[in-house]
Amino acid sequence: MKTIIKYELVINEALRSALNYDTPDEQINEFIRFFGKHIGSDRIYIFEDREERHCTDNTYEWCAEGIVPEIDALQNIDMDVINWWYEAFSEGQSVIINDIEDIREEHDISYHILKKQNVKNVVVCPLYYKDEIKGFFGVDNPPKSDYRGLTTFLDMIGTLLISFLKLRNSFIKSNNLTKLSTYSSLSKIYESMHYINVQTHKFNIVKTTAQFTEYFGKDIAKTGEYEVSDDFCGYINRIAEKMCPESQMEGILEFIDIGTIEKRLRGKNSIAHEFIEQKIGWCRSRFLPVDYDENGRLLHVLFCIECIEEEKKRENNLLYLAETDLMTGLCNRGSGERRITAFLKERTAGLLCLLDCDKFKSINDTYGHSVGDKVIIAIAEKLQKSCRDKDVIFRLGGDEFAMFMTGMVEQKAAERFFERLFQNIRQIDLAEMQGKKIEMSLGACFYDGDENVSFDELYRNADSAMYQSKKKQGYSYTIYDGQ
Repeated sequence: MKTIIKYELVINEALRSALNYDTPDEQINEFIRFFGKHIGSDRIYIFEDREERHCTDNTYEWCAEGIVPEIDALQNIDMDVINWWYEAFSEGQSVIINDIEDIREEHDISYHILKKQNVKNVVVCPLYYKDEIKGFFGVDNPPKSDYRGLTTFLDMIGTLLISFLKLRNSFIKSNNLTKLSTYSSLSKIYESMHYINVQTHKFNIVKTTAQFTEYFGKDIAKTGEYEVSDDFCGYINRIAEKMCPESQMEGILEFIDIGTIEKRLRGKNSIAHEFIEQKIGWCRSRFLPVDYDENGRLLHVLFCIECIEEEKKRENNLLYLAETDLMTGLCNRGSGERRITAFLKERTAGLLCLLDCDKFKSINDTYGHSVGDKVIIAIAEKLQKSCRDKDVIFRLGGDEFAMFMTGMVEQKAAERFFERLFQNIRQIDLAEMQGKKIEMSLGACFYDGDENVSFDELYRNADSAMYQSKKKQGYSYTIYDGQ
């Protein structure tokens, strides 16, 4: 299962990376480079058959670092030399050689060709077009794995490579209809794809999926067969109004403006914009330049939409882990300081409070560290209960916490808050502590918002007040008075 997931991810990312390039040749080279590098092979190559000459040519090749390229030496290869490969292909099979020594006696010529290239094992798959073999592509010295499983994904790659090759041919022939058909094959990772003439605003729908069918108003079964339509701008604006929340409309309409697309794409392989689709969640729309006219002006672009909901979930989870104290669920010190610093830069007045648990070491020593952890978690819960959503609460480390109470600038309000906070903490009752109460000390410092103050300055003042509180017996607070 891990191998399957790995190959699926590599294929998807290789396709994404390839589509960032402008020409089909660049896309093919990037695709095989990305795939070869990330699966850990020595060489990946494509051979295209020239039936009129009864030979096959090595047309594309990627080599790992330190591997000698062979593409120049592998031109006009007589197809009879590897006839046994074609026999396997014609039976719907790939060629899998686990160890080239196994073929030395039966296929001597093939053995010496591979041996000369320092090939130890190889997997080769046919390239089909309209049910006819048009060549093959191979992976030299792939990692030791389930070669049968690898061929499954190589078959998928074969379909993509044929699509790339068709795309290349369409560029050579300047046949836009062929391009459109090819892009349909390349749109597997997208929810939708449109092929647009930037100069006339005419467009074709290359692909859509069930989630987008009702927006596009088309029969999904006919994807890739739609006739050219006019007015992409009006069409896509109407769809955006259905797809996006009103709060995101300004951003998405600015992005899909075809009138400015040439300027925005200048010098770039693509531009992208992320938005929330009301049914499937986070999506990314992307414009990719396709070609230019004889005057160098942008002629055609692809407009693609892909679902990135899972990607966003992973990003949000990583962000949560990076900013959160995992024991308490509060902000950690780094993210807490950054949020307070942002308030200070905006001159947001408030009260910085520092708190720590009195004689916490004795709790750990007497009841054990597991009970000490429960104390920390219980205090965090009471802090959250005592504060508002807009306040910043974070764990400094150990038994120390900090809070920034936005808008709290009057001493009486602060004192009422302290009493409420301490009353909530007094309610902590851990069975393991047999009725012993948890006591806290607090130091605080006001910020009036009138001048620039750093977090460190505010922290030092609150810490000075904390030092005075520690001299008193439990549940004590001190507000810094400038002395």
